[in-house]
Amino acid sequence: MSYKAEYIWIDGTAPTAKLRSKTKIVADGVEPPEWGFDGSSTNQAEGHASDRVLSPVAVFADPIRGGENKLVLCEVFNTDGTPHESNTRALLRPVAERFAGQEPLFGIEQEYTFFEGARPLGFPEGGFPAPQGGYYCGVGADEIHGRDIVEEHLDNCLTAGLGISGINAEVMPGQWEFQVGPLSPLEVADQLWVARWLLYRTAEDHKVSATLDPKPAKGDWNGAGAHTNFSTRAMREGYDAIVAAAEALGKEGKPLEHVKQYGVGVEDRLTGAHETAPWDQYSYGVSDRGASVRIPWQVERDKKGYIEDRRPNANVDPYVVTRLLVDTCCTELESAGLA
Repeated sequence: MSYKAEYIWIDGTAPTAKLRSKTKIVADGVEPPEWGFDGSSTNQAEGHASDRVLSPVAVFADPIRGGENKLVLCEVFNTDGTPHESNTRALLRPVAERFAGQEPLFGIEQEYTFFEGARPLGFPEGGFPAPQGGYYCGVGADEIHGRDIVEEHLDNCLTAGLGISGINAEVMPGQWEFQVGPLSPLEVADQLWVARWLLYRTAEDHKVSATLDPKPAKGDWNGAGAHTNFSTRAMREGYDAIVAAAEALGKEGKPLEHVKQYGVGVEDRLTGAHETAPWDQYSYGVSDRGASVRIPWQVERDKKGYIEDRRPNANVDPYVVTRLLVDTCCTELESAGLA
């Protein structure tokens, strides 16, 4: 007997990588082995030396095929055993290991937008719906579009064993959000990539596409982000570490270092309007959704908890955003004696 293993990886498409997958038949009782692929077709190799290697790093139940079938998330390596330049997970691994003692945790809020053809789901042909406002966490066919797909995606994520913690409709028709976490840096990034793959695959069956475009509709509409909630053990135990982490993200050079890696099109989304701070300015504040970093009201009240970096785009690479936050904040907390 055998099972189907769907190998999933992140390709080398620039400026925003895409997900790829293919199926391998594996004998029962055998762990998914390394496998090869044609990197010249995924922007990861030249045709004269096209072989690249898929190395499994996380295995989940396959909710699409069911049974004993698996989803296999992989890192991409060169044939000499070195990580491929597109392998951002390999850059996160040593940072996560170095600061593991601080017990960093993440919860990422993944916003996305359904499209039917060239228009967002729920937008009338040749026009626009009513202004945003009533769609957020709304109910009713006049305001909600795509709920059947969202519910199926949620069930698929839970069946796969992903750490999904919630869903909600967002402020624009056809725009939704799911949350992954709280999980460690590698776990949250791995699971967010798999949840994205399941989103695309689930919507595919409904003849609808899902996009992580940070500004899917021009004009007076909210963009799509991946608000990233972050804490360490010290932050979960005391408020001094909360303030230190927020201050660290605003130190000289840090805001631009982060923002330029927070997803293509960040300038179009972080305008200072629509619950954003300007991309070229850094601020933090309690309960302030117009700040770069928000300290939730209950965190100030309890004097412990987490911070929310509101700058990452929906299309951000979670391996990159978790690496940047861990490196910047944990380094500061360590030097301040708050680790």
